[in-house]
Amino acid sequence: MSLQGKVALVTGGAQGIGRAVVQSLLQSLAKVAVVDLNKTCGEECKTQLDTEFGEGNCTFILCDVSDGDALRATTVEYAKNMDGAAQKLQILKRGHCTHIFNLTARDLRNYHGFKVFTLVSPIEYRTKYAFQCTVDQFGRLDIVINNAGINNEKNWEKTIQVNLTSVIKGTYLALDHMSKEYGKEGGTVINVSSMAAFLHSPHQPVYTATKHGIIGFTRAIADASSQGNYGVRINVLCPAFVDTPLLHSVEHEDNMGKFVKFKDDFKRSMDKFGVLQPSLIAEGMMRLVADSSLNGAVMKITCSKGIHFHTYEPMSA
Repeated sequence: MSLQGKVALVTGGAQGIGRAVVQSLLQSLAKVAVVDLNKTCGEECKTQLDTEFGEGNCTFILCDVSDGDALRATTVEYAKNMDGAAQKLQILKRGHCTHIFNLTARDLRNYHGFKVFTLVSPIEYRTKYAFQCTVDQFGRLDIVINNAGINNEKNWEKTIQVNLTSVIKGTYLALDHMSKEYGKEGGTVINVSSMAAFLHSPHQPVYTATKHGIIGFTRAIADASSQGNYGVRINVLCPAFVDTPLLHSVEHEDNMGKFVKFKDDFKRSMDKFGVLQPSLIAEGMMRLVADSSLNGAVMKITCSKGIHFHTYEPMSA
């Protein structure tokens, strides 16, 4: 399958499933934007891909897809002397001392005796920026793979932001850049869920909820794309256990909190169902990219059945 002339953006693209998908896309002659929060992995990934596929075929964009306050102002209390420039303004945000750099706007006012700023930080534009950078560099966008994900039951709000909110945001940004509704040429979006969406896992309840949510959102927005003639196919891929760094996060209390006590159950499930290699997930992903008949499809990948599709019974009254 040749994707020559096509441009793809892959979140979480520097390692694991994302890295395997990026390689498959490059092998098919697409240009690829590797979007990832891990700067070290991202830069190493780009260097290796440049060596294998030649410079100019991929780019690395450092991005935090979890910026849940995107495009909204953040109110913070003044904590330190603002002597100097706003670039090194130290503030107190939600009780934690932090640094905000390159503030783009601020509205200084008095509030209950505190000096308060309303500001928008550039980090809140990073996902949008990653999409625009891709278009600026390669001239178009045809394929978006929302792959970034974490498994953190202790910081469950972060898990929702990364696993679900960023997928919704990434899909809407993809439509902005690809939908015929906006005069674009169409394209395809693949959202990565998990076989956890079909199970109830005591060791990862919030992770499980986000993966359920991805399927529901993807099927609904795929219907909207079809009925609205957006020209964008939107599908979801649900792998079982995959040999990636994410798989081993369940062993750490820092990630799982009180649910770490169920880690032995998780390991027994891995032994029972087996562990997939990222290359097989990339193979399934490329099938979703290539098959123009698929929209709203739910692809499953397991050790026992390989690549197959979930079927839903028609809803009756």
